Amino acid sequence: MTRFLRILLAAGMACGVFASAARSLAKPLDIVFVSPGRTGEVYWDMVAQTMQAAGRKLDARVEVLTSERNYRTMQELGFSVVARPDKPDFLILSNEESAAVPILEAAEAAGVKTLLLSNTLIGQDAARLGPPRQKLKTWLGDITTDLQTAGARMANALIKSARAEKWQSPDGKIHILGIGGDEITPASIARNAGLKLAVDAAPDVVVDRLLFANWTQSEAERVTANYLGWASRKEIRPAGIWAGNDPMALGALRAVIAAGLVPGRNIQVVGLNWSEDALREIKEGRLLLTDGGHFLLGGWSIVLLRDYADGCDFAAVSPRVEVKTLAITRDNLGSIGDLIRTRAFDRIDFTRFRAKAGRCGRYDFSLDALISSLPLPEGVAD
Repeated sequence: MTRFLRILLAAGMACGVFASAARSLAKPLDIVFVSPGRTGEVYWDMVAQTMQAAGRKLDARVEVLTSERNYRTMQELGFSVVARPDKPDFLILSNEESAAVPILEAAEAAGVKTLLLSNTLIGQDAARLGPPRQKLKTWLGDITTDLQTAGARMANALIKSARAEKWQSPDGKIHILGIGGDEITPASIARNAGLKLAVDAAPDVVVDRLLFANWTQSEAERVTANYLGWASRKEIRPAGIWAGNDPMALGALRAVIAAGLVPGRNIQVVGLNWSEDALREIKEGRLLLTDGGHFLLGGWSIVLLRDYADGCDFAAVSPRVEVKTLAITRDNLGSIGDLIRTRAFDRIDFTRFRAKAGRCGRYDFSLDALISSLPLPEGVAD
């Protein structure tokens, strides 16, 4: 090896050491998350818990403020954060009910960097403000999931099962009830669009109703009971119920059982959220699947902000990061179910998901990567 090459290699190693030291000695981060959910609402609780677990691994303190499903409260909380004399490094918001825009604009005026999670801007807001970092320089970007594909995958699972079991009504059609969360939240709109996409491609399938249950189990139980009564009077055989989240799927299950039907045997129900209750119903054979994994957006958002703070900007690829969801069924329940049941999110080594040097903005947030980041059970050798 020539003396020149030795010098180059030594310099490269030194740079690597300095870069590693810079990453490890980066300053602690102060992050605030304004949750749109209710206290005790499983999905948003899990989002917050993965954020805080990632924060413990990545030297970031995550403060969670809960708006109790009230968009006015959400805005008040957001305004109060950006008005603080000691401002956080980052503010994470979700554009539920399209209510985040005034907070984003206030954060811009106050110089507070923001990230949108799960729900980004749509419609007139998107047209007026454009993409991240354009009119709103402090809006760094968004991290979302491909919920249209999830909605379609859920519907296709219902359709496949109904065809296999020959659950057609006397008119020869497969009849499905759709239960959406609401009509204005971007994540709901995307899921509902996925349902429509799948049904439009299936001429033998009819969505009798797309009803909205405000994301709640009790309202979903009520609308399902009303639908089943209507279907009985019309001599329609219901084959499946598509629910936009797990609580609504669980409400639908209650109504199905009360109506004398046997979920999993003569009707199928699907949900979305990867909730513990849904996993239990899958294990018992009453729920066909729960799509999701998107509560992990909480943890992934902290990974993005840690990298950004340390000079590895995710916008090197795109300010818009989209994560794929996955369906959990009885076939793959064992691989991830224990993590969700126990909510032991500190088991996830979030440091392993950071972008590699020279590959800023490139992330693998897949289920396989998640599983590989978990420690092996005791007694299992590498």
